[in-house]
Amino acid sequence: MTTPAHSNPVETQINRATVTALYYYPVKSCAGIRADSVQVTPTGIRHDRELMLVESGSNEFLTQRELPRMALVRPFIKENSLRLEAPGMPGLEIEMAVEGVSEQARVWKDTVRVVDQGREVARWFSDFLKKDCKLVRMVPGFTRQVNQNYALSPADRVGFADAYQFLIISDESLADLNRRLAEPLPMNRFRPNIVIGGSELPFAEDMMRRFKLGELVFQAVKPCARCPITTTDQATAQVGKEPLKTLATFRRGPKGTVMFGQNLIHENTGTLRVGAPVEVLALKEN
Repeated sequence: MTTPAHSNPVETQINRATVTALYYYPVKSCAGIRADSVQVTPTGIRHDRELMLVESGSNEFLTQRELPRMALVRPFIKENSLRLEAPGMPGLEIEMAVEGVSEQARVWKDTVRVVDQGREVARWFSDFLKKDCKLVRMVPGFTRQVNQNYALSPADRVGFADAYQFLIISDESLADLNRRLAEPLPMNRFRPNIVIGGSELPFAEDMMRRFKLGELVFQAVKPCARCPITTTDQATAQVGKEPLKTLATFRRGPKGTVMFGQNLIHENTGTLRVGAPVEVLALKEN
């Protein structure tokens, strides 16, 4: 096909890409699930960060930052049932509680209303993590707004994800990083929701401002500042220095933070599938 003379060559190259992987994380900071297709709801991928561990007593959220062994917990959601697996632990299946006494919990600076998922699952997590904790789910109808400094509208909302509904990374960006590392790392170190590939352009995600994946429209609103979770091996829970040590040499943001990937907000809902084409609607201005 002949490329129109007015086409931006970067846009043309990015438009060769497709969605190569999709992930969601039923329990915040626990292992993710790779899917061929996902349902995109107002808060992001259905079941993504639907549940969260909090410290008993304070109800402060817990993550791999404090408890690397959370990476070894494999959660699976089917309808309203949650199944949990972890090394050395008996499997556990519970019906997720929607109704019940609501209480406050904290996730970063946000106070949210949650429902405790019960003593049995709390004991299971506490035994495995060696930390007194409990599992909570957001009260139906409770709205946690996206940071209004970056939101597209006041209606933008999110579940228990750190701040935004989606994180996107390209295969080429990981390949570029791995060429700089002594030992290559898998994509799961970065816990994305959407992976794209095929443009042969590292950090293409940094160049897109507004774009379509299939029939869904997204806007990249903020580069993702990376935290120490990226240094935790998701298969063993061992903590090292990479990739932050290497990323710091070439991916520093204006405030000194290390950036890798882009946070997204979506404009519509529907089904997103692996293989969906990328269509750039607007590039970022240099």
